[in-house]
Amino acid sequence: MIIIGIAGGTGSGKTTVVNKIVEALPEGSVAIIPQDSYYNDQSDLPLEVRKQTNFDHPNAFDWKLFSHQIEELKQGRAIEQPTYSYITCTRLSETVHVEPRDVIIVEGIMSLYDKELRDQMDLKIFVDAEPDERLLRVIVRDMEERGHPLDMLITKYRNVLKPMHDEFIEPTKQYADIIIPNGGNNDKAIRMMRQYILGQLREQKRMQGK
Repeated sequence: MIIIGIAGGTGSGKTTVVNKIVEALPEGSVAIIPQDSYYNDQSDLPLEVRKQTNFDHPNAFDWKLFSHQIEELKQGRAIEQPTYSYITCTRLSETVHVEPRDVIIVEGIMSLYDKELRDQMDLKIFVDAEPDERLLRVIVRDMEERGHPLDMLITKYRNVLKPMHDEFIEPTKQYADIIIPNGGNNDKAIRMMRQYILGQLREQKRMQGK
């Protein structure tokens, strides 16, 4: 099993990188564990308080559960991955059953932030992109998919996304084994990464066959 952490700012192209890795690997060999599933359970708090959650701050995440479930997968045990609602701003009762796979991809803005989680990874990747490019991607995505007005997105970027990125996300770049500039558009870097992962899988199978 190979555990891969993929981090990077909002709009950096993480999802594109993940999809391109998955496309190159055998069908059914990958499990993707999104960090967004591990926001704290806030069901004990009033909705008005929950709506004030800063989803770009490390304190918003249940790091203990996140790290524990990755360790369970690493030990060959299935997990019940939590699900989260941005509407109610808390964890849902439903879970997602995830079986161990040859490749586990841990993906999220701060997937390289927590040391305990980071130490379980075999390969750590930071997807990088210029701030103005990330801003444009966020604006286009949130206007088209979520119907958010432009002025609200600009205010959110100035007051939340940019300061949180600078303080908590950008510094995790130092832990990355590979930094992919230009996000998901860097086909050469992604091809090299896919070849590395395939090579590691072949090596593991060869060692298991001895």
